[in-house]
Amino acid sequence: MTRKPVLIDLDGQDMARPDTAPAVPDAVQGAAMQRLAVVASRPPSPLARWFWGLALLLAGFVVSLAAWDYVTGLLARAPVLGGIATVLIGLLLLVLVIIGLRELSAFSRLRKLDALQISARDALVSNDLHSARQVIGALDQLYAGRDDTAWGKAELAQRQGDMLDADALLGLAETTLLHPLDQRALREVEGAARQVAMVTAFVPLALADLITALSANLRMIRRIAEIYGGRSGTLGSWRLTRGVLTHLLATGALAVGDDLIGTIAGGGLLAKVSRRFGEGVVNGALTARVGVAAIEVCRPLPFHASPRPSVTALVRRALTGLFSPA
Repeated sequence: MTRKPVLIDLDGQDMARPDTAPAVPDAVQGAAMQRLAVVASRPPSPLARWFWGLALLLAGFVVSLAAWDYVTGLLARAPVLGGIATVLIGLLLLVLVIIGLRELSAFSRLRKLDALQISARDALVSNDLHSARQVIGALDQLYAGRDDTAWGKAELAQRQGDMLDADALLGLAETTLLHPLDQRALREVEGAARQVAMVTAFVPLALADLITALSANLRMIRRIAEIYGGRSGTLGSWRLTRGVLTHLLATGALAVGDDLIGTIAGGGLLAKVSRRFGEGVVNGALTARVGVAAIEVCRPLPFHASPRPSVTALVRRALTGLFSPA
């Protein structure tokens, strides 16, 4: 009697068919930060700009006409109450004018930082000592009256006469005047990366990671601008954020690679914890990349004598002890 081989079905699965094997989970890609970058950097269409502009004009016209009719009617019925309403509306208009002036001032300071950075880069390329001294003078005016830069300005004023080329002079300004500001900006980046990573990992609510990433990145970019003297307002912060994220998308710096995950997460850590924890690590790393880009945009001098901040080191300091033992 001839015996034939017997196929045993384990757990009701056909092991001979590879198409029935369980799917391999997708790699962690930091979805919250990817969506945030795409949404924030997407330029509005001209039709959308016309729509919102006309909608705001119409709303302002309707509100102004309603307020005028209300105040004039109230003055006719009760002059005292009408006078009070007139004063309150006048105060409201005054506050709106002050807010508008502050926004214009914020845009002006951001443009001043851009101009300083361009002038410093040109002075380094051409090695023009005269242009470098003009940049130092503009830096002194930018940080006039700030106590946190008093030591750096004094040290720079004392030693700048010994510098005989643009490279050495601007390098001295980096190591004396900007070094304390760089450290404060890096602490802001670490705090934002830690917050985004924690919320992504521990809060299992829909859109919680996206909202946290948006608020944390906006706040981080605004504080970095204030540290370097930008003082960005509400509109200025949004414009700066769009510029930073657009630059990151254009250069591909928001793409998540295996080297980034392996270096930051440390070997097989992501394989030992949940996917949510992996998303937290990657979103924190992408937030750190946005922070480094914001520093490069807001810093009045390009990185030359001082090393460019390392995203890996930033995330390692921010997340040490959060997802693994210190």
